[in-house]
Amino acid sequence: MRGQVTSAMVTVFVPGLWWIAPFAAMLLAIAILPLAAPRFWDSNLRKLGVSALLGLPVLALYGWQRPEALAHTAGDYVSFIALLGSLFVISGGIVVTGDVEARPSVNAAFLAVGAVLASLIGTTGASILLIRPLLSTNEERRHVAHTVVFFIFMVANAGGCLTPLGDPPLFLGYLRGVPFTWTLRLAPHWLFVNSLLLAIYYFWDRREHARESPVDVIRDRTLVRPLHVSGKRNIALLLVVVASVAALPTPVREVVLVAAALTCLAVTPASIRQANRFTFHAIAEVAALFAGIFVTMLPALDILHARGADLGLSLPWHFFWASGLLSSFLDNAPTYLTFLAVAQSLGLPPQVAGVSHEVLAAISTGAVFMGANTYIGNGPNFMVRAIAEERGVRMPTFGGYMLYSGAVLIPCFVLVTLVFFR
Repeated sequence: MRGQVTSAMVTVFVPGLWWIAPFAAMLLAIAILPLAAPRFWDSNLRKLGVSALLGLPVLALYGWQRPEALAHTAGDYVSFIALLGSLFVISGGIVVTGDVEARPSVNAAFLAVGAVLASLIGTTGASILLIRPLLSTNEERRHVAHTVVFFIFMVANAGGCLTPLGDPPLFLGYLRGVPFTWTLRLAPHWLFVNSLLLAIYYFWDRREHARESPVDVIRDRTLVRPLHVSGKRNIALLLVVVASVAALPTPVREVVLVAAALTCLAVTPASIRQANRFTFHAIAEVAALFAGIFVTMLPALDILHARGADLGLSLPWHFFWASGLLSSFLDNAPTYLTFLAVAQSLGLPPQVAGVSHEVLAAISTGAVFMGANTYIGNGPNFMVRAIAEERGVRMPTFGGYMLYSGAVLIPCFVLVTLVFFR
């Protein structure tokens, strides 16, 4: 039923390989049910039911064998939802009204600004802050899905690698001893990937813009209104969130995050949220699905912890692809910690956090960049998709999105390997 790894004094529980099945079933449900049973899958309560059904066997196993791991995962989940939820609520209280012409250069500017903001207020904060004005700008256009996909690539993922505030794995690295300013070493990687994606997007959007009907193009040029920001007081609450993540320990941090979100709900006029078309559907979907993901991924992570040294990882590019590919399907924060632990066990030069600079850069960029490969690679991905669908954008399915990432991101990551990690 299970395996064990034994040392002279300690016996560590390791589940059998078949315990990966609930996690695999969770991924298949997310990929297949939206197509096979769209009405069933539309309900967040049913999504939570699927998470509970697949998670219960793992809950029982870990409640019996490793209750401390279950408690730790529960704490991580609460922190995860508190951070995403507070950023979601507060960003939803800031509305950018107006409608500029949705030219390719304007859309590219949105993505470029978002990539910078992602490292300052986190990928979640930047995504929630900018996705609605981007959708409003493109409201008169019919071909919009590719813009949202590239938004996920850049703003929800690749833009967030310059500071520990940008993405959860980097924040966990900071808590494990990586200096706060170390991530600035990743500036060349950040610039390379985001510049490449921005160039690809610009020419892609030029082609899509040329496909728009003349009537829609004229409407887009005619219905122009100056941009105006309402709910500016909530910017201060965003700064509170950023400061608490940077400076406060658990559970004080989570209390402050929840308090900031509740304050926003209390002081923000209903008219602002109505103008933003704000609902809780997107964050509820993330909470329901990631409850199942966090629980069912426990056996996969434990197996990787126990047998990671047997994987033959030794070179930076090994860690870039290993951490990246797993971050495409597992939550990228624990995946980052797992490969950091594997690297620390190899006796590498202890330049930072017990590993070399180059290996830590490979783990960091792999976890952050490749979180964009699937909808479940990073929390904001699902949020952005849900918000876009609420606004009438027909987004790609789970598999359809991976066709985008396979065609665009994987070649980019091959170039990253050749430039930085050979």
